[in-house]
Amino acid sequence: MTQIDSARILILATDGYERSELRVPLDELRSKGADVKIASIKTGEIKSWDKTDWGDSVTVDLQAANVNADEFDALVLPGGQINPDKLRADKDAMKVVRDFVRSGKPVAAICHAPWLLIEADALRGRKATSYPSIRTDVKNAGASWKDEEVVVDNGIITSRSPDDLPAFVGKIVEEVQEGLHRRAA
Repeated sequence: MTQIDSARILILATDGYERSELRVPLDELRSKGADVKIASIKTGEIKSWDKTDWGDSVTVDLQAANVNADEFDALVLPGGQINPDKLRADKDAMKVVRDFVRSGKPVAAICHAPWLLIEADALRGRKATSYPSIRTDVKNAGASWKDEEVVVDNGIITSRSPDDLPAFVGKIVEEVQEGLHRRAA
């Protein structure tokens, strides 16, 4: 069991992440004392999408190819349409997602980010939610889709949209403090 103020949390994203879906967890988890790092498939900075146009950027701390899931307590996957679509096509990004799923550590995906869990075949037989437009994708991946602000199934946390961020972040904190989850990947 890890207390949030000593947790190491990784956010995996690239250009086109929905601004609030990265910034809110980043800021909230850091304010609770967690050490939060940003990993990406590129170096330097990654640019957000802020509702209808490009937004600000965040600095990348490490490349996805260099991530060791053993060094972190949880993985957070922000959405947006562009970000998870790029990441699910990248072998290094998908290795990060699969490694965290296999580890039993909490994995949190919001909005369109469940596409990454679908690509990792991590939703089969689970309850999950997502942005409504990918509901069919989630169901076709074998999940039972729920229209709820946050759904947790054995440490896999999913939420629908930026409107759900308070519940999403709260559940990340709770699941990190619960620790490892035994699950089949």
